[in-house]
Amino acid sequence: MNLSETIAALSKITITEERKKVLQPLIDYIQQKVNFHQEVHLNFICTHNSRRSHLAQIWAQTMAFHFGIKNVFCYSGGTEATAIFFKIGETLGKQGFIIQKLSDTVNPVFGIKYDHNQHPIICFSKTFDDTFNPENKFAAIMTCSSADEGCPFIAGAERRLPIRYEDPKAFDGTSVMDEKYLELSIEIASEMYFVFSQIK
Repeated sequence: MNLSETIAALSKITITEERKKVLQPLIDYIQQKVNFHQEVHLNFICTHNSRRSHLAQIWAQTMAFHFGIKNVFCYSGGTEATAIFFKIGETLGKQGFIIQKLSDTVNPVFGIKYDHNQHPIICFSKTFDDTFNPENKFAAIMTCSSADEGCPFIAGAERRLPIRYEDPKAFDGTSVMDEKYLELSIEIASEMYFVFSQIK
C-alpha cells in the first residue's frame, strides 16, 4: 500500500467522543498558534522513545503536511534514550513511508520520508530535553502513562497534554505482533488525521 492510500483509508475511521475530548486541547493549541501566525512545535514524549512517541511524531508531521498546515515541527523524546524498535520502521514501510537507515549503531538514526519532495523526518531515540528538540515554546504531548506520571515537569513546555496509547511491547514475540503494531500505527494516524483536519 502506498501512503496516499493509507491516508485515504484514515478518513473513514470514526474517532469516539471520548477520544475527541482528549484530543481537543491539542487542536486548541495548534489552532491558537496558527491564528497568531506562530510556529507550532510539538514534542511527543514516552518513556523510552522507541515506539509510541515516534509513531505520533511521524504521523503528526505527515498530517500537518497533508492538510497544508504550515510551520509545524514535530519532535519526540523519552525520559531515557534507548533505540527505535525495529518493528516501527517495518510497520511504517508497509504503510507507504520511505525508510532510510542513516546509521547502523546501537541507537540507529533513520530518515523517514512522507513525500518525495519534503525533507525526511530524522528519527532516533533521545531524551525529551535533547538538544535536537526545542528548548521552549512547545507542547509536550505525553503518549504513555509512565512518562506522564514519572515526569511531572517538562522544562520549557507551554502546554502539557496527555494523549496516551497502549504499549505494543506487550505483544513482542507473539503471533499477533505485526497486527498489533499496525493497529497502533493506524490508531495514532487516525487521531492525528482528525486533529489536523480540524485546523482552520
